[in-house]
Amino acid sequence: MIPMNALDPRLNPYRRDLAARHLQGQVEAARFADGTVYEVIHGQAPLRRTPAHDGALDTEALYGERVMVYDMDEEGWAWGQLETDGYVGYLPAAALVRPGAAPTHKIVVPRTLGFPGPDIKLPPFVALPLGARVAIARQQPPFAVTAAGLHLPANHLAPLTAKEPDFVAVAERFSGTPYLWGGKTSLGLDCSGLVQVALHAAGIACARDSYRQETTHGWPVMLANLRRGDLIFWKGHVAIARDEETLIHANAHHMAVAIEPVAQAVARIHAAGSEVTSVRRMP
Repeated sequence: MIPMNALDPRLNPYRRDLAARHLQGQVEAARFADGTVYEVIHGQAPLRRTPAHDGALDTEALYGERVMVYDMDEEGWAWGQLETDGYVGYLPAAALVRPGAAPTHKIVVPRTLGFPGPDIKLPPFVALPLGARVAIARQQPPFAVTAAGLHLPANHLAPLTAKEPDFVAVAERFSGTPYLWGGKTSLGLDCSGLVQVALHAAGIACARDSYRQETTHGWPVMLANLRRGDLIFWKGHVAIARDEETLIHANAHHMAVAIEPVAQAVARIHAAGSEVTSVRRMP
């Protein structure tokens, strides 16, 4: 039996009272469950560490994302694991429904609006962030219409298989976006969220937190040999190189996604007591 503290609870669905059935024999729990697949129907849904509206925000689930739910409580919280990156936590149950048609397209702009009919003068029904997934049933130019009847600007969509050619350019679209711990949309995101969203847009799988990004992605290179697309890591922080001299990162110093000289960022973070731990080059 693996000690419960040996498994990261952010990535493994277990509690003292309940755990995923596939963890049976690895952790102790009062009962085990197979889980039920749900789909996110809000533009983005907070995934919190505890079942409370003021609980720590660990990440966000985007519209169309699948979630394996193991428990729903009477207070309106669902406890489960995100399909995209495996994060475990509590989401508002009202943001989830049983899955409908399989997604066919994704949002490729920082944010778009979904209308209840083919008229941009109608009050939007939902705002969808970059990376949200939708099932398109038909084209009604200039709209693409989802299986649920949502009308989206067709030029804000691309097939799920589409890949952005330059993930750094995706990150640059978020310049000026507010810093939000746990966020991953144009309303606010954190350093690792910016990296994950940009890499996912380019069709590259990416972990959610900077520690796992540093230890599982790319290969090490020297800071002196920096080039566009390299990831620069400090303890608890990550930035993306735009070129040999500048980087972009979501950071609490600017409280925004900011572009700045590499030397300036390295010096400022050094003055705060942290050194560059590695530079990783993505494929």
